[in-house]
Amino acid sequence: MLRLGIRGHDMEKAPFDNLVENIADKGFCCTQLALKKAIDAFNVNREAMTSGMALYMKEVFAKNQVQVAVLGCYLNLGHPDKLQLREIQKNYEAHIRFASLLGCGMVGTETGAVNEEYAYEPANHSEEALDIFINNLRPVVEYAEKMGVIVGIEPVYKHIMCDITRTRKVLDAINSPNLRVIFDAVNVMSIDNYKNQDEIIEEAFELIGEEIDVLHIKDFIVEDGNIVSRPLAVGEGLLNLPLIMKLAKEKKPMIHMLLEDSVPENALASRDYIKKCYEEA
Repeated sequence: MLRLGIRGHDMEKAPFDNLVENIADKGFCCTQLALKKAIDAFNVNREAMTSGMALYMKEVFAKNQVQVAVLGCYLNLGHPDKLQLREIQKNYEAHIRFASLLGCGMVGTETGAVNEEYAYEPANHSEEALDIFINNLRPVVEYAEKMGVIVGIEPVYKHIMCDITRTRKVLDAINSPNLRVIFDAVNVMSIDNYKNQDEIIEEAFELIGEEIDVLHIKDFIVEDGNIVSRPLAVGEGLLNLPLIMKLAKEKKPMIHMLLEDSVPENALASRDYIKKCYEEA
C-alpha cells in the first residue's frame, strides 16, 4: 500500500488547522512537519513546544487522518562553535520530546557542515568531519533512546554524510536501534555521479536498506553544471523513479514516502505520477 505524503511547507500557506485539512484533501496521508517553515500564525520556538501544543496538533492530525511521518529539525550538527552547537542539540532534544507526544514517526535531520554557514566545502567530506558529526550526533540519539523516539539521518552530497558508504559508517559507529535513515536519491547525486543513479539507488537498498525508514521523492535535471530539482514535477526530470518504486514495493511495503521540493502548482501531478509508478512496479 502506497503511503504518500508532502512536506507541510511545500503546501499553500494556511493556518495550521487548514494546512492539515488541505494535505488530506489533496489525497496525502502523511506529512513532514518543519514547525518554523510550515507555521507562522503562532510561536513554535523551543520555549513554545509544550505538551499542550503537541497534543493539540496530534488531535488535528488525527481528525484529518494525516500522519506526521517526520518532524523536521534540520540544523547543523557539525557546527564549529561549541556554545552554538549545544543550543542546536537542545533544539533536537526539544523536537524529540515533542515527537514523543505528537506520535510522529521520527525526528529528521541532514548531517551538517564544518562551517557556521552550513555550506559545502571540501572539508565536509573529510574523515575528521565525519568523526565530528558522529560525536555530536551521539548524545542526540542517546536522548532519543530515553524518549523512545527515532532519529532519521538524511545523506546529502554537499554535507558531511555525503554518500551511502559514509551513512553506513555513521550507523555502525552510533549502533543504535533508534537511528534510522531518510533516503533521498537525488540528494546523494552530483554532477560527477548522476549518470550512475541506478547503481547509487541499488547500493542504498543493499548497504543501508535495513535502516531506510522514510523515502523523499523529487525529480532533477542538470542545469549549468548543477543538479536542480525545484520547481520540477516528479516525472519531468531524469530520476529513475520506477526503480525506486520497484525496490520500495518489494522491500519496504507501507514505507512513508514524502514528496519534496514540490510547489502547489504541480504537487498533484507529482502525486499521480508516483502512484502510477508504484502501481506498475
